[in-house]
Amino acid sequence: MICLTLTSGAAELLLVCRAVTSSDSSPSLTARRTLLALAVVFVMLASGGWTALQRDGEDGTARTRALSAWERGRVGRVDLPDPGAPPKRLAAFFASLSAARQVGLADRYPLVVGNLNGAPLPLRYRANRLAVIQARDDERERTHDSRLSVGGRQQASRRMHRFESMAGDGRQILAFDPSGDGRAAEVFGELGSATRVSVVVPGADTNLLTFERTKRRYAAPVGMASSLYGAERAASPRTRTAVIAWADYTAPSGLGVDAVTGRLASAGAVRLNALTSALPGTSRVSLICHSYGSVVCGIAARRLPARVTDVAVAGSPGMRAESAGQLDSRARIWAMRDHDDWIQVVPYLEVGGLGHGADPVTPDFGARVLSAEGAAGHTGYFEPGTESLRNFADIGVGSYRNTSCADDGDGCRRGISGGEVI
Repeated sequence: MICLTLTSGAAELLLVCRAVTSSDSSPSLTARRTLLALAVVFVMLASGGWTALQRDGEDGTARTRALSAWERGRVGRVDLPDPGAPPKRLAAFFASLSAARQVGLADRYPLVVGNLNGAPLPLRYRANRLAVIQARDDERERTHDSRLSVGGRQQASRRMHRFESMAGDGRQILAFDPSGDGRAAEVFGELGSATRVSVVVPGADTNLLTFERTKRRYAAPVGMASSLYGAERAASPRTRTAVIAWADYTAPSGLGVDAVTGRLASAGAVRLNALTSALPGTSRVSLICHSYGSVVCGIAARRLPARVTDVAVAGSPGMRAESAGQLDSRARIWAMRDHDDWIQVVPYLEVGGLGHGADPVTPDFGARVLSAEGAAGHTGYFEPGTESLRNFADIGVGSYRNTSCADDGDGCRRGISGGEVI
């Protein structure tokens, strides 16, 4: 018997208990899972309502004003390029400018330059640091705004402290947008010279306030990525590797309707494909996707560039597919789940757009199933010393022969000839 209790704010809802195990072969299993899915969705709608589907939050006033100013701007006698132009075109534009003019654009339009795929990395880091500092100063003013409620001023204080941390020396912020709940990405290592790049794609409840944590550090994108970077350096010290904490998409908030549909994942997949296509150099790329992040990666898989060699998911509610083959990707598909991860009781099916498809760790799905020994629950996959983190690191550096399979055999490594450490 597995009981699932979900908490949303102060309300705790006991959704369902089911006496269905992974070994259950009853003919009515699918029917029971369908009923379970409908029960879960019903409670989510009762607690969160359909209003979740109306959430926008993609653009806020600061970002809108910055883009509007950029569209009217010029450098010398030349109009500034469309921010949505292909990365190669944007790279050529910046290459045509002197260093002084590049810096001038970053200083004048930090919220635009810092998010341009194709802009030089050092320029993006500079622009985003300036944008973060401006956002910090704006939130500091809000903490003293008497027009705000006590809760509003407290929220402003939390954001101010988060931005203060993000503006620290040595931080390499690759993307930043303070609008709404916000989005961000950060680089660990030297992305410009890396031969191996891992992109950590986190799940629900990811925003600027949860981008990093002091407590439960390795459950937040920054902690996940920094832990993985350390593990990759330990796994292959000579490999030039970099890791990106990629929280640059709008993730679902809580366990509402957005969490059981693919709307936000589809929008996130577009952004993820844009990132992987625009990374500098010729590095090989691995996607390391946790929880709802694996839904994003599943949708993105169909359009990933050839440089993405591996997609690894942990604690996945599904990848919007019934099998690895349906992902239609040249990348190797890996999956893992800790034995006490609550995600296992989620109904693995899709009914009328609700749900995310088959369970990636089942044999029928066809992924390479890895050991997650030591992960301890849904948020423990990046904890130092765990088998899950070591497996992610070996995939990240291409040391496939060192991965450990869930079945204690070598099934997950079959068809891979030796190691590919670069």
